[in-house]
Amino acid sequence: MNLDRASDFMAMHARPLDRRRFELLTGDGDRDALPAALNAYRNPDGGYGHGLEPDLRSRTSQPGPALHAFEVFEELAPVTAPEAVALCDWLESVTLPDGGIPFALPIPDPAGCAPFWTGADPEVSSLQITAVVAAMAQRVAVHDGAVARHPWLDRATRYCLDTIRAKDELHALELAFALWLADAVEDSETIALLGEHIPENGLVHVQGGLEGEMMRPLDFAPYPGRPARALFKGEVVEAELRRLDEQQQSDGGWLVDFASYSPAARLEWRGYATVKAVSILTRDTRYRSARKNPAQG
Repeated sequence: MNLDRASDFMAMHARPLDRRRFELLTGDGDRDALPAALNAYRNPDGGYGHGLEPDLRSRTSQPGPALHAFEVFEELAPVTAPEAVALCDWLESVTLPDGGIPFALPIPDPAGCAPFWTGADPEVSSLQITAVVAAMAQRVAVHDGAVARHPWLDRATRYCLDTIRAKDELHALELAFALWLADAVEDSETIALLGEHIPENGLVHVQGGLEGEMMRPLDFAPYPGRPARALFKGEVVEAELRRLDEQQQSDGGWLVDFASYSPAARLEWRGYATVKAVSILTRDTRYRSARKNPAQG
């Protein structure tokens, strides 16, 4: 990848939050500027909205944007932010009796919101959204003891693991996010169970998505050296890393392979996808370097 071109793309096209994330990722960032950018999406109740999830433009606090907030809190490590445990408080306030959280809460301002957000049942727990939010929260909990001790996180994690074992079929996104969670808590039994749903090439079509929309090995296991990565042969991962590297566009950014629901979201997803791609490729490079030179790792 060409980091200079990626940097130019981010400066020209990305929202301030993803620019701050990219700067921190590439070593030129300010750990005070990043939470300040995130706070632009925060509501007084401790939740997040205002388009933090690009296809959910609602001002209201929603479970989906909580994922993106936890991504930032994880990237701030080892620094902790009081907003992280406040977000756990908010999530606990919207948790349903079975321990899960709904895919979305009622949306009074649906302009620019994808129909799967506006049409969600707020009275039904979603494995997909609970798993992805809890998975990232578990990663934050590694360096943030207040998040690790929060009762919401344990309850949500138990809901997900119990639900996974009770289901015979999983949507591709449920499968990916459930695997993120099982990997975060190093539940080898659940990782193996989920691995049975993934073919050897690691490609699972996203039901209801675009024709060629797939969850791929790096979507299932983005972190090197983690238990979930062992589900895939080395040559499969190598091919996916090459593919990701080659997908950098001439303008320096990356694209997404799913539909966007507003012009703003289409561009914002590109900034988000560019941070994601650079993060995956950088992590793998550093991991390999550390393995070759343990004294420097």
